[in-house]
Amino acid sequence: MSFSEQEVAYLRSQQLARISTVAPDGQPDVAPVGFEFDGTHFYVGGRDPVRTRKFRNVGAGNEKVALVIDDLKSVDPWRPRFLRVYGTAELVEREGQFGAGHYLRITPTVSWSFNLDGESPPYDAEFSRTVHEAA
Repeated sequence: MSFSEQEVAYLRSQQLARISTVAPDGQPDVAPVGFEFDGTHFYVGGRDPVRTRKFRNVGAGNEKVALVIDDLKSVDPWRPRFLRVYGTAELVEREGQFGAGHYLRITPTVSWSFNLDGESPPYDAEFSRTVHEAA
């Protein structure tokens, strides 16, 4: 399966995510990142990305990553919404939002979304789970 129209619209409305990678010694690392979504893959780059922990962690063979895109539709009343992705990452070169260079290409394996319309109170909102087929 792929992302729903509502999930794609939400992803296109956001510019910031958090990515989690794992170092060779097993230490998890999370970092805020800009991202792009092409309808299938997520791309994470940046300024001199090959020097970052996330790139070193993936380059060391720890390809499993988690990505969270979230925001608050409202704080009063409290209306959080998010999309969480588990996937595999690989190092690629491409032309992207940060120009030509190195990027992580993330292939989703499973994703969850929550309250993307931002209308439901958190205790009433439903989670949506999607298993993504390999490309």
